[in-house]
Amino acid sequence: MKFNFLKKRPRGDTVNLAGGEAFLETPKMELASLMLTSMLEDQFYRRADATARRLRQLIAQQPDKRFVAKTALFARKEAGMRSVTHLAAAELANSVKSESWTARFYDRVVHRPDDVMEILACYHGTHGKIIPNSLKKGLGRALARFDEYQLAKYRKKTADISLVDAVNLVHPPATEALGKLVKGTLASAETWETKLTQAGSTAASEIELSALKREAWSDLIRTRKIGYFALLRNLRNILQAFSAPVCSPFDVLDKLEVQAAESDDVIDAALAMLRDEKLIRKSLVMPFRFQTTVEAIKSADLARAADVLAALSDAVDMSLANVPTFPGRTLIALDDSGSMIGRPLKTGSLFAAALVKANDADLITFSESARYVTLNKRDSTLTLASTLEGMAQARGTDFHCIFRTANRAYDRIIILSDMQGWIGHMAPTDTFNQWKSLYRSNPKVFSFDLQGYGTLQLPERNVFCLAGFSDKTMDTLAHLDHDPAALIRQIEEIDL
Repeated sequence: MKFNFLKKRPRGDTVNLAGGEAFLETPKMELASLMLTSMLEDQFYRRADATARRLRQLIAQQPDKRFVAKTALFARKEAGMRSVTHLAAAELANSVKSESWTARFYDRVVHRPDDVMEILACYHGTHGKIIPNSLKKGLGRALARFDEYQLAKYRKKTADISLVDAVNLVHPPATEALGKLVKGTLASAETWETKLTQAGSTAASEIELSALKREAWSDLIRTRKIGYFALLRNLRNILQAFSAPVCSPFDVLDKLEVQAAESDDVIDAALAMLRDEKLIRKSLVMPFRFQTTVEAIKSADLARAADVLAALSDAVDMSLANVPTFPGRTLIALDDSGSMIGRPLKTGSLFAAALVKANDADLITFSESARYVTLNKRDSTLTLASTLEGMAQARGTDFHCIFRTANRAYDRIIILSDMQGWIGHMAPTDTFNQWKSLYRSNPKVFSFDLQGYGTLQLPERNVFCLAGFSDKTMDTLAHLDHDPAALIRQIEEIDL
């Protein structure tokens, strides 16, 4: 056989969604990765309905249903994930019968009243209208926890399953607040939506509308009746409302000066909210949400925009205050290929920037090729993340180039990616081994999954797996340095 050579056997055990050789995750790791990363929206390589089908398959195939429940609790309470936890709760209600822990799970997985409605709607849409008793019992307990303001805020009268419908379906323990809800005597919650709607319906002119909007935003911010996430989403609108004068050209100058002073007071109160560490933690806002807000603020020429950007920068640093500091030398490899553009790259860039600032770390970005990138650690985390996002190659994905470019020994390598390598088709195991031999290095490898597609570029037995977008992710990363199964162990240690 001098010419017709035998084909080289692939080293991986599957083909990933991009068509490249890859390694399977264990079922528990794939379930955790998916639930900590997916918002059940269309992704580069997978549509939302396909992701939902895969989640249902993983839940059905997982013999330890309590692990599924614990993963859902971790995803909802620690990472702020919503839709995937609603689906998981509905699937567990259909597949698990006569277990003592199920009602406790349905109670605890509810973080807001609308979680109850979403779980019921998901169950109805997939499994019919006969609700298991354990689901009724758990969701009923959850509804009984909420006060009048929370119930009024999420009553959703026009939804297929309104909050009143949910009460009638699960029969929660009686409370005064729930009684008022069902009778229709519950006062309307003063949310930012209702405040602005009222302003729009009563204004007789554009000037009056602007004045009423300012008054509404002022009240919501000063009393802190606006939630942290809502504040982030509306920062540009708030700045616009307080940037323009709301009096006619015939008003006297001192009135304009009073309005300017009032505007500064309200913006200062909003900045204080943005920098409130307790609010940041309680809100479960994912770090990449700050970047979206920064982009919105930068795209408009508004007064006090610089102050708001500074506050957002501080807020990001607070949300990532638990970034671990590792001993020795660390290499961070950030995937900036085409399939990462959007939320995955925003998340990866933010985590890469935070890790570089906190550690003696080198940074490589890679797509079809790789290159070392030098960052100024004195820049803010947001600035560094924006720089990395702006440098993205947005081309194909070649994991081999990481190890062809790395030119020194490391104690650990942290790969931030959707793990969809395909250039060269072969997984990078041989290239990695050659690099290890050349530099006499045997680093720990952290596989940081940003999309939950279910495959790895190196075998799971050889890597420390991580997934998610929240500040809790950094806690887990610190534990991973000592415990390769830290993420799964954290989930399994949840008391249920």
